Amino acid sequence: MADDPKLHRRQFFRRGLGELLKPIAHTLEPLAKTLNEFDKLSGPQANAAPAPSAPKTVPLNLWLRPPGALPEKKFAEVCQKCGDCVRVCPAEAIKLDQTGVAGNGVPYIDADTAACVACEGLQCMSACPTGALLETPLAQIKMGTAVWHVQHCTRHTRHDDCRACVDICPMGQTAIDLAGNEVAVKPLGCIGCGLCQLHCPTSPKAITVIPIAARQL
Repeated sequence: MADDPKLHRRQFFRRGLGELLKPIAHTLEPLAKTLNEFDKLSGPQANAAPAPSAPKTVPLNLWLRPPGALPEKKFAEVCQKCGDCVRVCPAEAIKLDQTGVAGNGVPYIDADTAACVACEGLQCMSACPTGALLETPLAQIKMGTAVWHVQHCTRHTRHDDCRACVDICPMGQTAIDLAGNEVAVKPLGCIGCGLCQLHCPTSPKAITVIPIAARQL
């Protein structure tokens, strides 16, 4: 059988094309491997949510402590839970935790039910027998810092002239003031007594106090 000239031409072009594509094939091989790896990363497993990690634990509960309290961890160690600060508080704001919720028996203040009134003489400090409450000038007390929540404030939601938080503050304009229709808390002047939170008429509260312990842990 005679050789087919068309078949010879096809074989010639196939070999020639193969020689031409050899350099390209060497270049494309690593690219193909890279694409395969990328496909693995972008596949269904890549979109799967990572395994949940163990929740972070907070070693101490965050509550307002009486004025002059040591840093949270030290306060819990030094306080003897004697209740002397509770007995002398004229506002009956200081409570002893009996359930462990507020720090295993140490004194705390719940500003939703009673707040520190920054009483004359700051009696709880001088009554403390262990030094868990240090005698501190009023302006230097730092129980926490008030935070205004505009979305709950009736000055914003009803456009009224409520100024309960401003009027009740024992530190006056050094701690809180009005700026137009907004409540402006001044962190350096705020002692964190909780009176603004206690007297705020909204629910949820439009102003709350973040305990200083939140910055100490």
